[in-house]
Amino acid sequence: MKKYLAIFRIRFINSLQYRAAALAGMATQFAWGFMEILAFLAFYKADPAAFPMEFSQTVSYIWMQQAFLALFMVWFFEAEIFNAITSGGIAYELARPVDLYWRWFSQSVANRLAKTVLRCLPIFIVAMLVPGPFRMSLPATHGQFLLFLVSAAFSLGVVVSFSMLIYISTFYTLSSTGVRIISAVLADFLAGAIIPLPFFPQPFRAIAEMLPFAAMQNMPLRIYSGNITGINAFRGIGLQVFWLIALILIGRYMINDALRKVVVQGG
Repeated sequence: MKKYLAIFRIRFINSLQYRAAALAGMATQFAWGFMEILAFLAFYKADPAAFPMEFSQTVSYIWMQQAFLALFMVWFFEAEIFNAITSGGIAYELARPVDLYWRWFSQSVANRLAKTVLRCLPIFIVAMLVPGPFRMSLPATHGQFLLFLVSAAFSLGVVVSFSMLIYISTFYTLSSTGVRIISAVLADFLAGAIIPLPFFPQPFRAIAEMLPFAAMQNMPLRIYSGNITGINAFRGIGLQVFWLIALILIGRYMINDALRKVVVQGG
């Protein structure tokens, strides 16, 4: 465990150095967040009763989504991992006395957390200070906020464990481009990154809410906004735990199978 905590600490500190990239990312997220809210506002003005979430809940959902973008977005892949597999650098990784799966897992978690730490606070400040209907609301109770934190931690685990499947698939495909594009688009849509899952029509929504993608940003953001409360929040967190364990077991099986067959050419 100490080895992976050391990897986490080193990667976290290293990623905190990229402040210029964080500033550029924040500018993009502010613009995107305001555009999303304005688009939803136009629809809500037409018929507020036609939507499954209150407008204040949707606003909080969008601002939290932007603040924790690096934490929840599947398309934040680690180019270093793909390059290690496709270039043959994986041979050096295998020579180290660490488990490759947990090394990459720790690295991914650290990089995502560091990016989030750099970006989230300014977004929170602006989202709390903007006027009227554009302002982000706080959770109704302390318990709701605590459930959000628990759900966000499991969401990060699910996102990283799903990303691990994409990394490992490169052992079999050699080129990661196709799998990366398909998985990113599919995960974004089904995790509620484009529109929240409550806006999906039934019965498609019922199916989407049982998939691993619903255990990503969908669950913590809906808990924070107040769209999911009480026993439903605990059920949602239970689903996150299930998918986290399932994806880790699948990833472990895949990487063990891949490493038994891996061939490194060149020298």
